[in-house]
Order: sequence, then C-alpha cells, then structure tokens
Amino acid sequence: MLLEPDAENEVAYELCQLLGRAILPLRPTGDGPPGTAFFFQHPTGEFLLTADALTYPQAVEVGLRPSVTEPPGVAADALLLPAGGWAHRPGIGVAALPTGGLHERAATEGWRWRTQPVPAVVAADAGDVARIGAEPVSAVLLALGVRDDGSRPLEVAVERAVRAGDGLRLTGALPLGYVGAPVFAVRPDAAGEMGLRCLGVVLPGEDGHPLATFDQIVAELPARD
Repeated sequence: MLLEPDAENEVAYELCQLLGRAILPLRPTGDGPPGTAFFFQHPTGEFLLTADALTYPQAVEVGLRPSVTEPPGVAADALLLPAGGWAHRPGIGVAALPTGGLHERAATEGWRWRTQPVPAVVAADAGDVARIGAEPVSAVLLALGVRDDGSRPLEVAVERAVRAGDGLRLTGALPLGYVGAPVFAVRPDAAGEMGLRCLGVVLPGEDGHPLATFDQIVAELPARD
C-alpha cells in the first residue's frame, strides 16, 4: 500500500530499530561495485543474502560494523570471503551464504556476532507479491550507502515498487551501495492491522531496479551447512 509520508517515516524508524544490525556492507575485490548484504533467519538455517552479481569476484570483503560484533574492539574491520562459499541463484538474481562458517570463524577469533536477522515470518510469499500491481506501493530499503570518504553508514530510502511483467521493480534510481539491500512494504492483515513484509532484494538495473522477491528466494535457499 502507498503510505502517507509520516507513516513512511515511522516505518523507516522502526525498521532501523528492529533490523538495523542485519545489514552488512559488501566490497568486492577488483573493480566490482560496493553493495549491501543482510542476515536472513529461516527455519532451515541462517543465511547472508545479497545480489548474485556482487559475488563473482575472486573474493568479497564483508565489512564488520562495530554494532554487529561483541565484545567491542576484538573483531577485525572486515572478513574476506572466498567466492566459492556463495550458493549462486542467477535465475532469480540472488546469492546465499549459509552462516555457519561465519559463526565458527568468529568463535575462533574470540568474538561473536550480535545481529538482528530478518525473520522468515516477514518474508513476502507469493500472495503478498501478487497483491502489488501497476499502482505504486511504498517500499522502504535498509542499505549501507557510500560516502565520499569511503565510509558506509546505515541509510534508509523510501521508494516506490510496482509490478513489472512477472516481477516487481523499484521505480527510482538508487545511490551507490544499495544493490543487495532488503526492501520492505506494509500491508493490512485480515483484521486491518498493518503487517510488515520483506518483499525481496535489490538487483542491479537501469531506470529503476528489479527485485528478487522472497517467494522465489525461499524456494531456492541452499541446504544448511
């Protein structure tokens, strides 16, 4: 649904509080563009999700924001992940990394993750996706932008999502670093209460960005490691 500006701001604020620590910056090696990844908790396991296009360099650097690790000052600034760890799903545009190895590495180095994964209960299903038509709906993104000094602050963008053929698309251009970010929308439930849904993942695009929707993502998750 299309929200009033005040309601959009309220949703954006709540998302930062509830899920801000799900979001990590990606810095592909070589000439690859920076992007965003996020933790997703499914009954079959926990995964790091991002746009598949960001995961093909030989290695991908995942930034460790101070808020996502504990105790303070122990974890390094970033982890270098080999390309072979990702389960590629080019058909839908998403790559998934089972996080067992990430937790094991943290334990070996004397720290632990302190994250807020996007829970499966808010992942959009086929019915949620089908409800979005040609009329735009409010779409809220949590992403890590890229400042001129190279820093990667947590940012919130309020955009518009519409149906595009068999899928969904964001209608506006996005700043550098937003590809791979999760996109959220709000819809009323049967009782009229507003419910949060994670529509999917931002993919690269021109004149807007296609979304890999969560009904497809969940169907293609790899086996738990």
